[in-house]
Order: sequence, then C-alpha cells, then structure tokens
Amino acid sequence: MIESMTESYELLRERGLESLNHGDMQLALALFEGALERARAAGDEVLVDRAFCNLAAIEIELGRIAEDKLTRLREILMRNTDMENCWLASYNLAHAHEIRKGLKKALFYARISLDRAVVMGRRDRIASSRNSLGNILIAESYFDQARVEYEQALDLMPSERSLKRALILDNLGYCRIVEGRFAEGFRQIYDSLRTLRALGARGFERYPRLDLCFAMLEVGRYRDAQRHGTFALNIAEAVGDQDVTKNALYLLGEAANLAGRTGAAREHFSSLQQKFFPQDRFLPDFLLAIDVRKMVNLRA
Repeated sequence: MIESMTESYELLRERGLESLNHGDMQLALALFEGALERARAAGDEVLVDRAFCNLAAIEIELGRIAEDKLTRLREILMRNTDMENCWLASYNLAHAHEIRKGLKKALFYARISLDRAVVMGRRDRIASSRNSLGNILIAESYFDQARVEYEQALDLMPSERSLKRALILDNLGYCRIVEGRFAEGFRQIYDSLRTLRALGARGFERYPRLDLCFAMLEVGRYRDAQRHGTFALNIAEAVGDQDVTKNALYLLGEAANLAGRTGAAREHFSSLQQKFFPQDRFLPDFLLAIDVRKMVNLRA
C-alpha cells in the first residue's frame, strides 16, 4: 500500500512538473496538491517536505505568499535532512522575498540555494540558482553582475528547448538591451519567445513580450512596441500579474507619447494612475513630460 502511494506521488509530481513547463499553473497546482496528499498517505516525511516545496513554488508564483508557508519552508531548510529539499526550500524562499521586494533576504536565500546545488553537483539546480541570483541583482540595477549570472546559468542548461532555458534567455536578452547590445538582446528575447510558444506556455510570454516592448522603444520602433506591450498587458491581466501590468502601462503610454499619440498616451497613464497610484492625480501629466524609460527597471 505504501509503495503504491509512493508511485502515485511520483506520477502526480511528474505530471505537475510537465504542466508547469507548459505554463498551466492551475493544473500544476492541482497535481502538486494531489502529490502532497499521496506523500502524507505514504508516511514518508522526506516526500512530504518535497511535495510541500513543489506546491509552495506554484503558490508563490501565483502571488500567494502566506507567512505560515514561509515558516514551513524555513523549517525544512533548517532541518537539513535532505539536500534536495533544502535546495527547494531555499530557492522558494529567495523567490518569495524577491517578489516581496525584500531583496537582502532574497539574496541570502539565493546564495544558500546555490551552495546546496553545488554540493549536489546538479547542473540544472546550479543554473536555476544562478538565474535567481541574477534576478535579484538586476532588481537592484546591478546589470553587469546579473548578466554574468545569467550567462553562467545558460552555459549549464541543456541546449534543447525548455521553460527554464527560455526564461534565462529572456533575462539575459533584457540585460543586453539595457547595455545597448541590441542585436544580441533581440536575438535572445526572440529565441525565448519562440521556445515559449513552441511549449504552449502562453502565460510566460508576458515576460519576453514586455522586454520586446521596451527594446522596440529603445530603437525607435513605436508601432512594434505598442504591439508587444499590448500582448504583455493582456496576458498579465489574464494571469493576475500586477508587476507586468504596471510596467506594460508605463511602456504603452511612452510608446504612444513618442509616436505623437498624446491622447492614447494619456489613457494608458491614467489607467496606470487609477489602478496603482489612486492618490497621485498629477501622474499622467508628469509622465507625459518625461522620458519614462529612464525610470523603469522591468525587473525591480
């Protein structure tokens, strides 16, 4: 009976990971919930902790960062009974604090996750941890240091298409665009987008679409910026991603303003103000008068 439960757990976990790689977060959530139930029924504490970490990763990605879940992740990390679980717990804690903008704590846990990955000798885990470090560094505008982390992460990834590889490519491409290395940046972001489309991971397309909107603004292609920014906004609103929604409205307003479409620019900036800064009624006029690109870090 216990062996059957363990096999059932493994099957649900594998299906959950497959759903995650295709960007189906809700299905992955349901499958990981089922895996956690099977692990508890099997009475294997290591599997229970692992299943909890997998489930927590989805909930964190969906913005459900409950304090009791973070406490449980810290307990798993402190118990230090299984290296894989320690990596999962520290990686999830880094991501949760990154989303919360608690970047010092995020950096602390990201470094722990990298240490655990190195001890395990897992190239895929090392790559994920380096990508996590890059995300935290870029949020603090350390673009040079972030680029090094992304490059090292990419070197460790298999060459075949995967969700993780696509997201690292997009991060690296954004760094290149900020650095003014447009040919490389565009190539990497488009490569990321093609992979996500091939995988059917439409929800994750919001990231390269937003980066392409920014990149197109940088090279003066305002119509293309509008197209990619609209894609990013629609997807972000559908999945409830407030950060991408906010940044897309900034960039869409800037695209319209630079194209001489002042009325459309004001609409985007007014929507931004009403949704995110309801007390700042002056904001649309202020944004119309400045270069918005200089004040937006898409990873902050």
